Amino acid sequence: MDDQQIVQEFLLESAENLARLDQDMVQLEREPGNRDLLASVFRTIHTIKGTCGFLGFSRLESLTHVTEDILAQLRDGQRSLDADLTTLILQSVDGIRAILHAIEVEEGKGEGSPFEADLLGRLHTASERPPALEPVSASPEAAGLAQGSAAASPAQASAASDTTLRVDVGLLDRLMNLVGELVLTRNQLVQHNSAREDPALNTISQRLNLITSELQEGVMKTRMQPIGVVWNKLPRVVRDLSTGLGKQISLEMDGADTELDRTIIEAIKDPLTHIVRNSCDHGIEDPDRRLAAGKAAQGRLMLRAWHQGGQVNIEIADDGAGIDPERVKAKALERRLITEEQAARLSDRDIVNLVFLPGFSTAASVTSISGRGVGMDVVRTHIERIGGAVDLQSRPGAGTTVRVRIPLTLAIIPGLVVEAGGERFVIPQVNLDELIQTGENGPEIEYAHSAPVLRRRNSLLPLVDLCGVLGLEPQRHPGDASIVILQSDQQRFGLIVDSICDSEEIVVKPMGNQLKPLNCYAGATIMGDGRIALILDIAGLAHRSAVVEAANHAARVSRLEKIAVTSIEYASGRPVAQYRDRILPLVSFGDSFGGESRNPDPLSVVVFRSRGRELGLIVDGITDIVDESVVDPHRSDRHGLLGSAIVGGKVTDIVDVDHLAASAAWEPAESLARLGEALDPPGFAAHQEVLS
Repeated sequence: MDDQQIVQEFLLESAENLARLDQDMVQLEREPGNRDLLASVFRTIHTIKGTCGFLGFSRLESLTHVTEDILAQLRDGQRSLDADLTTLILQSVDGIRAILHAIEVEEGKGEGSPFEADLLGRLHTASERPPALEPVSASPEAAGLAQGSAAASPAQASAASDTTLRVDVGLLDRLMNLVGELVLTRNQLVQHNSAREDPALNTISQRLNLITSELQEGVMKTRMQPIGVVWNKLPRVVRDLSTGLGKQISLEMDGADTELDRTIIEAIKDPLTHIVRNSCDHGIEDPDRRLAAGKAAQGRLMLRAWHQGGQVNIEIADDGAGIDPERVKAKALERRLITEEQAARLSDRDIVNLVFLPGFSTAASVTSISGRGVGMDVVRTHIERIGGAVDLQSRPGAGTTVRVRIPLTLAIIPGLVVEAGGERFVIPQVNLDELIQTGENGPEIEYAHSAPVLRRRNSLLPLVDLCGVLGLEPQRHPGDASIVILQSDQQRFGLIVDSICDSEEIVVKPMGNQLKPLNCYAGATIMGDGRIALILDIAGLAHRSAVVEAANHAARVSRLEKIAVTSIEYASGRPVAQYRDRILPLVSFGDSFGGESRNPDPLSVVVFRSRGRELGLIVDGITDIVDESVVDPHRSDRHGLLGSAIVGGKVTDIVDVDHLAASAAWEPAESLARLGEALDPPGFAAHQEVLS
């Protein structure tokens, strides 16, 4: 082995040893009496020091030597570990990493530009401090364990080398590409064989199919890594942030052994780190605020990961202050990310998800942690780029939970092949929920306000015609279609296709740069007959067809209130009420439809939104709140009614709230202008613009 290979082996081994060092040091700070942790940290620094001295890296040897001296004092019970000493050791670890990176860049011929003089000085000063007044005493057994574990025995080293082997990542990638081509060839052979009556070829085809599947599974396992590889650095991140922000935060991790493909691991490193930083900075309060709110002074941040349905679920939850919808809405309006009219139509859940808009930030000032307006939108972009989805839920005062769903791998995935408009498309199996055939023996497609829906399990399922979205001509008999029930961003919808072909494993090929702006495609693949099939991006397809937005549209009715008759006032001759520091226009249901109103005291008022404005509908009484599917109601030509339908077993009129809103509208802007000319109050022009 030449010198360059020795240096490369040293760099690889050092990187592996340092991978868990941050996490071990943070845990050691919480458990200073844990001799096993201390021995592990000491062993890592000792190993790097010994090898770099042999290779002639003098600066790295000096840094590791003085760090080892401090760790030896801790190990021997001559001093105790505190927050300042932990910070200094972690800074030394950062310095070691920087020098190792410089050695790699300079191919073992140098250690980079000197930078560690100040760090070395502080380390020497710390190592020369007098021992603690009450040194931590270690039992003979613990001391023997610590010193004995400073270096692995030859037998242990031999056993490890016999069972593990380092393989270049580039070699694994090339091997995975070859397996992908083998899968494509296998698919072609299986399709070719299905059209022939050849027993010998059939036997060979089945054997090749089995071997290819096992080889594919084995190669994919070599690329799998536990998510703990990403999580190892998070305890250090949380520790540094909590120290810098003056907060107390405990980090709990569950499912660190959950495995993903290495390409996925690399893609989620930055998004997960950003979410954790956001939870520490924006989510968890400082100790005084937590105590005032009746919480423990120490905040709790929980990371969980688990496999489910061919995907990996990651959950980042904190018990902090949560997200205030009103504050988010105010910031979005201030930054002109949404309009007043849009804000008035949003539900609290929709408002909270405004944090994913580009340029959004609630930080009062720009710091090293936040406030630049580049954050959660980048997180969502990165997650969706690898075929995942991110969802945010928050309760003010109780905390925030971010859920991320990502595929296990991006290389080879199972998919359902469908046909639409004479073309073939592939639907990733992770999005697949159910298959339905309409026609003589199946359910019928119905229409609600000209939109196709499917009545399924006592609910209405929105439908999207793939041919209609992609501008293709359907090639199916009228009334006879196949429906693929899909799941996207926690919303189910049905995709209408001409026919369903088969399911098979596909090799994902990336789209060309010219086609990347098309958000309804996630990639392409080569089918068994050699033709190209496009892979559908289900989330992009749902957004392009507006099915998700339609399903998440906020309810028109926002509140049910009781208002005393004596509280009714008049503005411009129309009844209003002071409601939550605003003027609430009122409209009587009886007056609008020519009926006789009983007008009990207090009045029953249904508060609803229309065209960005809140209004109150005065009714005789509120009977019930029902969740009812209304399909193809009886049409009405009467103004103010959309139609009639059976609701709760009774024929019920459906009110057109927009018509009621129009009947309670303010005077036109011209009237306001004339009023302004007569009164001429300061600033009236600005108010006129708002009211208009």
